[in-house]
Amino acid sequence: MTPVQAIPRLADQVPGWEEYRPTALLVLADGTIVEGYGMGAVGQAVGEVCFNTAMTGYEEILTDPSYAGQIITFTFPHIGNVGTNEEDIETVNLAAASGARGVIVHAAITDPANHRATRHLDAWLGSRNIVGMWGIDTRALTALIRETGMPNAVIAHAPDGAFDLATLKREAAAWPGIDGMDLVPSVTTMQRFDWDETVWEPGAGYGRATVAKYRVVAIDYGVKRNILRLLASADCAVTVVPATATVEDILALKPDGVFLSNGPGDPAETGVYAVPVIRELIERRLPTFGICLGHQMMALAVGARTVKMHQGHHGANHPVKDFTTGKVEIVSMNHGFAVDTTTLPPNARETHVSLFDGSNCGIELTDSPAFSVQYHPEASPGPRDSHYLFGRFVELMERQRRGPAAGDGPSP
Repeated sequence: MTPVQAIPRLADQVPGWEEYRPTALLVLADGTIVEGYGMGAVGQAVGEVCFNTAMTGYEEILTDPSYAGQIITFTFPHIGNVGTNEEDIETVNLAAASGARGVIVHAAITDPANHRATRHLDAWLGSRNIVGMWGIDTRALTALIRETGMPNAVIAHAPDGAFDLATLKREAAAWPGIDGMDLVPSVTTMQRFDWDETVWEPGAGYGRATVAKYRVVAIDYGVKRNILRLLASADCAVTVVPATATVEDILALKPDGVFLSNGPGDPAETGVYAVPVIRELIERRLPTFGICLGHQMMALAVGARTVKMHQGHHGANHPVKDFTTGKVEIVSMNHGFAVDTTTLPPNARETHVSLFDGSNCGIELTDSPAFSVQYHPEASPGPRDSHYLFGRFVELMERQRRGPAAGDGPSP
């Protein structure tokens, strides 16, 4: 069976669709062409194709800056049925890229059926310049990714069905891929700003923090809104700084703690300028909490290495064990790189592990008040099992205030 035959379009499965000319193509780097029907923005985009298994939260996923450089295939069939709104966007820097470069779904988008919807997903995708396609067998594409890894590809949408196949193939084959690519400059903020919006409450919406006990500096490598909301809801006055902020920039704000955000791309490349800053903050024993890319770069800062994953982890149903509590939690994940556990130094203790494949999902330092996790505890989208980590960060800052006799580690 050839790759093209392995990913049929809807016209090959449903009688009567043969007459419809494809208006979208997914062209893989190996030359495979997958036909479908276009939605969202007209044009083309190149990126790495991954699959996401979440059943809710497609708007949050599509606006997660960690997806910069990627084309998302949703395995859940009912994408778009609740429409979109302006409250569920996760991108903080609205002047930067939306997040995902493209989106692939199985079924045509239905009209929204939700009281919070303000816009059809198709129109919303177009307004955010996200190229989309539907009408292919997403199960077959997912199986292909699982077997051969995440391919580089071009997704193209042309309403008239006219495509320059030779050019699309060349572009897909020429794209170098995310491995070795620093994508943080495309999503980070360009200037410092304060954040006081708190978490969403039914019937009330988002709130505003009026008082704060701790001052936190969040380094923005592609931070999500709900992370900042949870920090603000945990009695933290949050100041967001660019990814290129220096140690002097951060210390001038007199923080009680530093947060290292999620973000896209190869952590080793971003680490060229970010790791020296993180290393010095750790050496100064400033309480530090990292998520996703922030976790990977904390590991790099203490001497570990990161590796590119075969298919990555993308979804809201991943089981992770927390060794500090002995509990298993279901979490949201979105990463294509992982910390190589075998390279962790003695002062970096593994705290969390994926129960899917045994990959590292968290560390804590034994000689500095710092810890990090690979997954997304802010739960946007996803389960709220890991909200406790924000409380753990607050406890770190409180213990640091009480003095070294209170201990250094992030968990009792």
